[in-house]
Formats: sequence, C-alpha cells, structure tokens
Amino acid sequence: MKLCPLSVATLAVAAACWVAFTSSGFAAPIHPASAQTAPAQSAPAPSAPTQPSGTVLFSRTLRDDGQTVTTGSGATLPATRSTTALPPVATDAERRSVAYTAFDLDLHLRPAQHYLAVRALITVRNSGSSPLVHLPLQLSSTLAWQQMRIDGHDVAFTQSLINSDTDHTGQLNEATVTLAHPLAPGAELQLDVTYAGHIEQSARRLLAIGTPDNVALSSDWDRIATGFTGLRGFGNVVWYPVTSVPAILGDGARVFEEIGRHKLSLSGAHLRLTVTIETTAAEAAAGESPNIALVDGQPISLSTTQSTDPTIPSLAIGRLDNATPGFEALSLFVANRTAHKLPETTLWSLPTSESHVEAWSEAAAAVLPFLQGWLGKTPHAQLTILELPESTDIPFESGALLATPVRAASAEVLNNVLAHALTHAWVMSRRAWLSEGVAHFMGTLWMEKQHGREQALAMLADSRQALALAEPASPGEGDGQPLLTATSPVYYRTKAAYVLWMLRSLVTDETLSAALRAYNPDADTTPEYFEHLLEAAGQQRNLQWFFNDWVYRDRGLPDFAIDNVFTTPTALSGSYLVAVSLSNNGYAGAEVPVQVISDLATVTQRVMVAGRAKATLRILLQGQPTEVRLNDGTIPETDASIHVKKLDTAQVPTTK
Repeated sequence: MKLCPLSVATLAVAAACWVAFTSSGFAAPIHPASAQTAPAQSAPAPSAPTQPSGTVLFSRTLRDDGQTVTTGSGATLPATRSTTALPPVATDAERRSVAYTAFDLDLHLRPAQHYLAVRALITVRNSGSSPLVHLPLQLSSTLAWQQMRIDGHDVAFTQSLINSDTDHTGQLNEATVTLAHPLAPGAELQLDVTYAGHIEQSARRLLAIGTPDNVALSSDWDRIATGFTGLRGFGNVVWYPVTSVPAILGDGARVFEEIGRHKLSLSGAHLRLTVTIETTAAEAAAGESPNIALVDGQPISLSTTQSTDPTIPSLAIGRLDNATPGFEALSLFVANRTAHKLPETTLWSLPTSESHVEAWSEAAAAVLPFLQGWLGKTPHAQLTILELPESTDIPFESGALLATPVRAASAEVLNNVLAHALTHAWVMSRRAWLSEGVAHFMGTLWMEKQHGREQALAMLADSRQALALAEPASPGEGDGQPLLTATSPVYYRTKAAYVLWMLRSLVTDETLSAALRAYNPDADTTPEYFEHLLEAAGQQRNLQWFFNDWVYRDRGLPDFAIDNVFTTPTALSGSYLVAVSLSNNGYAGAEVPVQVISDLATVTQRVMVAGRAKATLRILLQGQPTEVRLNDGTIPETDASIHVKKLDTAQVPTTK
C-alpha cells in the first residue's frame, strides 16, 4: 500500500506526495461521548491546530454491581465541527468483539512539528458471538480520524472522546462506523483509513493520580521529536488503530489486564509498514537526521534522500514487510544515535554516554558464554540497545529491543540486565510465557551461578505472594489465566519462571537446555509443541499431567502439608525408616522434594502429590531423624513454599 510513489531517487515527487497527503481534509466531527470509566482530572492536552476545545457532557462509571452510573464532567476535548446529533456509542461487548488480523501502515513523520500522518489498511474480524452493527476504532486523543473507506467507498463515521489510561493522555479518540451490513461472527472486513495529529510528551494520566512530575515524565516519555521518536504503542501511546474497553488507573488491575488482552490479540497478526521521516535543513545541519529505525523491536534500514534546497525537506524511508508481531504492542522508534558493536548486540548511544559503552560491552561478553551454554551458540537475532533521551527514563523492552538509558553501573547490575535482555535474542517466541518466562528464568539462573541457589530462589520468591493473590482459590472460584493465554505479568513472568524451575527437576538441566536449543518459533503452532520438545529431548517421560495442571489450564497453586511422620528403627545399626504422610489441599499437582535430616545424613526424595490428594513417602536414613522439610522453594504455593517439621528425638524409638 502506498499513498503515492515515494522514490528515493526523485525527491520532488516524494515531497509533492507528502504535501498532497498532509493537506487532505477529510476530518469528521468529534463529539463528546460516554465512557465506561470515570474521567480523570488532568492537565490540558497539548494543543492541536485543528481541534478547538469543548466540554464533555457526561461520563459513565461502572459500579461494583455491574450497573452504569451517568454523571456530568468538565474535562476538555475537541469540539464538533457541526451541530449534528450525538453519535451512537459502541458497547463494551462490541469493543471486545473486534480483533485485528492485519495492518498495512504508511506513516509520515515531521519530528520538528511532533506530527504524524498515516494511511492504513486494516483487517478486522468479529471474534464475538453476535453480529457487529457498530465498528469502533480508537487512537490517542491528540490524533484525529480523517477518512474511512470500505470496498473503495467512503463511509460515514463519528468521533468521540472516551476516558482510558491505556494512552498517555488519559483519553482515546474513538471513531464509530455504523455498518450497512452487520459483520457476522467470524467474518472479516478491510478498512482503508487516514488519520493525523501531534504526539508530544504527556504525563496527564499519571499526574491525574498524584504521581510526582519527575516520576511521571520518566515513565511516560513517548513523543515525536527532533532526534528521537519513541512510540511504545497501546498502553503508552495509541498511534495505530485499536479497539479496547476503557480502563483507568486506580481501578484495580483493569488497565494492565486490558494491555495484556491487546497484546495477546495482536500475537500472530500480519504487519507491513512504511515510514517516511521528513528532516528540515536545520535538523540536517545539526546532525539530527535519523539513522536508526525500529518497528516492533526489529531494526529496519533507512534510505535517505538529501535535499540541497533548504526549502525542501530531506526524506528517510524505511520498510518492514510481512512481519508477525509476538506478545507485544506495536512500537516505533526513530532516532539519531552512534552505533557500537557489542557481543551479539548493537548499542546505539548518545555522545554523552560514550564513556559507558565499554562497561556495557564487558557485561555482554561476561554473560554470553553462560547463555550459549543453555540456549545455543547463536541467537535468532541480534539484541538492539537504543539509548533513551534522558538518564532517568524508565527502560522498555520489546522482543530483541531494549530501550534504556546507557548509564554507568556496577558490573553486577549490568550483567543482570544483559542476562535478561540477551535471552530475548535467543528465545523469539510469540508465546509470552516462553518469551518473558525464559528471560526471567535465565535471570534467576545467572543469580544462582553468581551467588548460589538460595539467592536465586529468594529472587524468585520476591513475586510469589503476588502470584498467590492472583491465583483463584479453586478452578471454580475464579477465572485464573492458563499460561498459554496469560495476559498478566505475574503469570507469564513469575509463574512461567517457576514452571521452568520445576521442569529442571522433572527432566534435568540437560534436557531442558536441549529443548530450549531446539525451540523454533515458526514451528510452535500447537499448544503441545514445547511439551513434546521436552519429551523428545529427554528419556521420553510423559509430561502431560504437568502441562495440564500448570500450562494448558490454570488450576491455581498447590497447598502442601506434612500430616504425619513415623520413625521406625531398622535391623541395620543406627539406621531408621522414616514414613512421611503428605497432603495437597490445592488443585494443582506437583512432584515435590521431601528432605529428611539427621545428625549424620540428609536424604532428599521427590514424590508426586496430585491436587486434592495425599501421598506417603518412605526414606531409609542413617542416624536418628531430627527434621523433615517439604518443598525447597521451587514450587509456588498459596502460602509458604517451605514446610519444616521438627521431630522430638525423645519420642523417636532408638535402634537396638
């Protein structure tokens, strides 16, 4: 898809196309509309020349009982260009039914003006169970829809602001198309849309909930600007069409759940993109022409056309063809940086950080042999590190991209950062529990290598309580999140890392490493793919029971207990037979380690305890037993993950 021919060899034609595109005026009226969330009180939005201010007439709050309360509000938004009636507002059920299966985007950036103009071919599918009458499409509140076409014909649409903290402004501009023919369940529809506007740095949503200014700006650094454009996508700044249910910060975890749902729905979609960046003569003279662009975490080459006429902008053009996003929001970065080659990494830094590059290179070299030993000699992609504009900016990662300040730090800190980030270059899975879970897992293994097993398990346990709170008490008392479709970080990071630790014990490090080395994201087309890799890499052990309880379904967490310990002296001098009775009051089964300790020896054995079941383990021990331990911290439980029962030696029969 092209707006008009953009040839690197013909600057005049390219400039003419740009002017023709950005001067087109197909803007529809923007009306005040209700949202499913209460409006946040926030600072005024950055001004846009084509959007005079107006007033939100009313908003809606969703109560705990599921009822909607309508109230007045004085939040500002662009006013209508006409006096037409209020548009129909899409319902949350309709919003949940819209799934995007393909994007073909043609972007034009004017960084000096913070300006973005886009033409997009998007394919949507009705993933719901009822025909869709209203088709809602959303953008950041500082972007305006200009034109929509279906089957080559213009279609009418309305624009409304809805309150949602999935965008840094705290609001989304929702266009609603009333379809002439309702879209049947499972059916797809392609739309040809154009939109434009300004994206400047905004921390409105965070300031509205009382976040200190400096913290808010360090978190919400997205912008289009000279020298750096960073657009992290849904959850930060909505620069491409989406459809979501409004959510506000402070309303539980709704914002983060909606971000996760969006990422999951995009996984497997088709993406094509062309980006054209306009550079003024002043920017070019200052050395601020872009030399690096990344889309969805992937570097794309830029072809540049320099203009000798100061009145005509220079253009840089980059293309990405036939990409398939993973569990990520679509991100776009354009910058001017200096490239440095590190081990399996390219670091793009600012001049002020040149002195820190060597330390980052040494950190990459330090962790590389460790990662190669576990994951294979060569990664699937090179890691890209892109320096953010401010030293206080909060890092961001997307696949094999790490956007971060390049600061001075200790070797230990940098090693930890690179152990996690470089793992993403090896494990390029579209499944979040493998992409994020393996990276978190490798981080704990690096901690184990450097500081021992106890420190690694302590690192893992830091987020166990959050997982226990998120998990349902029983499969029937809450939805939970199976790892295959998890949308919350506490599942696809914390729980996934625990699952990989348990697999170490079930199949050995060598088998788990062999499966990770053999993993091919393009071949991962069935839920059982990774299970079968493990079974094939080891001793053909059947792991279906484990994956059923921990990956394919969410059965919550185990709840182990030591019920009884019986000790009997044996005919062998100084030895005892210890019978340990165990129970699991949870619904997920696990192979749990049991340790029996005496003053002479320690014996550890593992026993499978299914959900809602009991088991008995018998251990022959040299010396009088003094203590029994159940679990070693590698299996997450609803409460503590280590159980200790002290034995009264006076009550233990002595050998004859």
